[in-house]
Formats: sequence, C-alpha cells, structure tokens
Amino acid sequence: MSKPLEGIKIIDFTHVQAGPACTQLLAWFGADVIKVERPGSGDVTRTQLRDIPDVDALYFTMLNSNKKSLTLDTKKPEGKAVLEKLIKESDVMVENFGPGALDRMGFPWHTIKELNPKMILASVKGFSDGHHYDDLKVYENVAQCAGGAASTTGFWDGPPTISAAALGDSNTGMHLAIGILTALIGRDKTGKGQKVAVSMQDSVLNLCRVKLRDQQRLDRLGYLEEYPQYPHGEFSDVVPRGGNAGGGGQPGWVLKCKGWETDPNSYIYFTIQGHAWAPICRAIGKPEWIEDSNYNTASARQPHIFDIFKTIEEWLADKTKFEAVDILRKFDIPCAPVLTMKELANDPSLRESGTIAEVPHKERGTYLTVGSPIKFSDMKPEITASPLLGEHTDEVLESLGYSSAEIANLHQQQAV
Repeated sequence: MSKPLEGIKIIDFTHVQAGPACTQLLAWFGADVIKVERPGSGDVTRTQLRDIPDVDALYFTMLNSNKKSLTLDTKKPEGKAVLEKLIKESDVMVENFGPGALDRMGFPWHTIKELNPKMILASVKGFSDGHHYDDLKVYENVAQCAGGAASTTGFWDGPPTISAAALGDSNTGMHLAIGILTALIGRDKTGKGQKVAVSMQDSVLNLCRVKLRDQQRLDRLGYLEEYPQYPHGEFSDVVPRGGNAGGGGQPGWVLKCKGWETDPNSYIYFTIQGHAWAPICRAIGKPEWIEDSNYNTASARQPHIFDIFKTIEEWLADKTKFEAVDILRKFDIPCAPVLTMKELANDPSLRESGTIAEVPHKERGTYLTVGSPIKFSDMKPEITASPLLGEHTDEVLESLGYSSAEIANLHQQQAV
C-alpha cells in the first residue's frame, strides 16, 4: 500500500528531540527523510544515556526510526556541493540550529529559495523571531517554564513543577509537523515554498490555553471556583497551582487504592462530573447523597469536595486500581488507573494497536518504542529501526548522481 507522504523528500538537519520527533512522524507516513549528520559523531543523542556500550542509545533510536542517515561535512566545499544537490531535489528542510547557523553554513533562506523555489524550510525555535529572549538557548524544562506550564503545575504549598511529558520538545515537533503539512498543501495551490517556524514557548503555551482562560477569569472575578483553594483558601492575582484538580471544571483528584502503602502508583484518577453524580453515589454506596442539598449540585459539593474524595478513598481501600476502574467503568464514571511505564510497555492493547512497537535493530537487538499515536482506517504505519550513523550515505549520493569514484573521494575528503 502506498503511503500518503511517499514522494516527499525531507532533509532532516535536526538533533536531540523536538525536530527528530517531527521528522520521524512524517517518515512513518511515507516521507523519505534523510537525516544529515556530522561524520564520526552524528546526533548527540546517539551517545547520550547509553544502556549498551558503543551502541546507539535508546534516546536516538526512539526518535529516528524510518529515516536514512547521510554523513556530511558541510564546512567543506565537497559537503556544500552535496547539500546544494540535495536541496534542489528535496521538498522540505527541517532544522533546529541556533540563530544564524544556516547563514554561516552558506545557506541562508534566500539562497535556499534560489536553489529550489518550492522548498519549505521548517524551523524549531526556542522563542519566536523578534522575541526579547530569542537569543536564549532553550531545552525542555526551560520551555515548560517560559510557556506557563511550570507555574501552574504542582501543589500550592510547593515550588513550580516540571511535567515528565515532553511539552517543550516532542510537542513542538508535533506542531511543526502540522505546519509542514499545511505548507505542502499550500504549495500545491501556489507552486511556492515558504518558511515555517514553531517556537517551543508558543507550543507549550498552546497546551496551556485553559490556564490563560483561568487568568482572565481570575482577573475579572478574583477567584476560581473549580480550584481546591475555593471557597476557603486565598487567591493572588495569578493562576495558582491546583494540585491534581481537573482543568475543565469537573473536580478530580488522585485517590489511593489498595496497596498504596508499598506501591507508589496504586492510585486512580477520579473525576466528578455533574451528570455522573447519581451513578457515583450508587457506585460507592451513598445513594442518600443523590438528593441531599449539600451534595446534589456542583456548587453545593465544592465546599465538601475533599470530604467526598475521602469517602471515595475509603471505598477504594480494599480494591486495587484495576479492580476499582473495572467497577466504576460500569457506571460510566470518568476515571483511570495511574499507569507506570512498565505497565504501559506490557499493555496488550497498546501492543495490538501499534502504540507500543517492538523494533529489531542491527546492533542492539529488539527495542521498544512508541509507535504512531495517529490511527488510520486504511493505513497502519510500519515502524522500522533507526539508521546507523552514515548507513545510507552511499545510497543517497548515488541517487544524486555521484559515481562510485566520486563517492570514494568524498569519503576520503570527509575523513581528513
């Protein structure tokens, strides 16, 4: 079966996580992604956090599947010549260099556009162009702080907290993939390429839009009724950290289940929605609460919310997180077990759907990776191994018209 992005050639000048997450997604969907790497070393994540000596680290393999690796020294004339040919024959270039790096390499936007007017140049930035911090180097946790996630995460009596989810890196890569696909569709209509840029700060803020919503409500009202601080706590003039409260107006909390004393993940997340109140009362053996005026509306429940959660926790005391969810799901109550990475890795449903994939690798053997989170009715993306450093150099050079002698000479020049 042909894949939707077959025929799209992408020059992948990215490293670490945000850019590689973007290009990997496009490779899964059929794009020919050529990862350009420095000879001898390649992407820094090949060697970061290794679990097997002298073998590509999982950090690299899990972000670079389905790609080709071309080693190229773009500081040398021979390397620049190869890159020129590659630009002329490609559709997209993706980069996450520091500001001005492409210019110093000799490939500013106007040069790229002259070589290939249909080229789409896609960039990951820390901050948007013109931002007063646009010269700052940005990593995952920096982006979470700059984008508003950290200040609104954690408990009110503690410091700002970073999420384990890659809100700054992989999230930015997903946004950039959307931008690239949009630019490709636009090119089909106009025949022209363009620049696409996504900043890590902007991407984090996009995921924090409900907190920006809350800031405006707080400015107007002086309080936020769905936060744990209401009605007995105090609010400042900024959105507070809400602990485990739900962000959509439905009170929720992480509650202990059987075994929590020895298992730090024996918990479920339990959400109280208005339409589910009667089923909740029946499920936990409190049918009298259904019509009780102290509990039968959301505003009436809010002052007692932690007492309600305590009662539910008492009901959970003799049930594992899985047993509890199996009961509650029959009542259509929004809830989920707190799942560990080990439980997710071994989840048969995730294996069957391809969300967790086993991938054979030439050097490390089989490893697990996260497969496509996007599901299609007529396509199931195949996840193949990440490339060894320079594995496809000769193949790419041959496709650009280089002879065997020229390829051998190029290898010799890059080894010097």
